[in-house]
Amino acid sequence: MRTPAETMTAYFDGWRRHDAESLREVLADDVVFDGPMGHVEGVDDNVAALHGLLGIVRDVEIRHVFVDGPDVCTVYDLHTSATDTPLPTVNLAHVVDGRARTIRAIFDPRPLLGT
Repeated sequence: MRTPAETMTAYFDGWRRHDAESLREVLADDVVFDGPMGHVEGVDDNVAALHGLLGIVRDVEIRHVFVDGPDVCTVYDLHTSATDTPLPTVNLAHVVDGRARTIRAIFDPRPLLGT
C-alpha cells in the first residue's frame, strides 16, 4: 500500500503524463474535490473533470510537499496553455488506505477566467 506521500506523488505523476485514467488507482471511489473552479464527487466524475483539465496542463512544478500523517499539502506551480504565467497552487489531500479521499485546491482563478 502506498504512503500518503507516495499516493500524491503518483497523482501528480499522472497529471504530468496527461493520464487521467491512471488516477483511478490513487483516488478513493468516494473522493471529493473542492476548488475555485468547482466541486466534484466520486472517482468517475473526478476522472472526467481531470480529462478536461489535463487538456490545458503543460507542467506541474512541485515546490514543496508537507506530510502530516494522512494529510498531504503539495505546493506547486501549474503551467497551462490558458495562462502566460504559472498558477501558484496549494493542494490539500487526505489519504486513506493509499487513496485520496478528499482533495482541495487553492489558487487564484482570475488568470484562467481572463479577469
